[in-house]
Amino acid sequence: MPSIKNIAGPYRFFFYSFDCNEPRHVHAQRENAVCKYWLDPVTLANNHGFAANELNVIRKIIMDNKTAVMEAWDEHCGHTTGSKN
Repeated sequence: MPSIKNIAGPYRFFFYSFDCNEPRHVHAQRENAVCKYWLDPVTLANNHGFAANELNVIRKIIMDNKTAVMEAWDEHCGHTTGSKN
């Protein structure tokens, strides 16, 4: 599970290695709570344990770091920058 570096805050943002066959997305985790956001557009895919207000905070962090997250996805999944998948 590669983590995305240099995103400040209490959350760990990461990908699963087997996720590369899905559209770009990122998982966020804090303690036992985890959620998944699609990246294009940034929308909640699923949530296990986060309150609605915290999901809004996570979404804002993803939006603020979207370029870095998408570049990390492309690097991890072997896609060229600008790829949709």
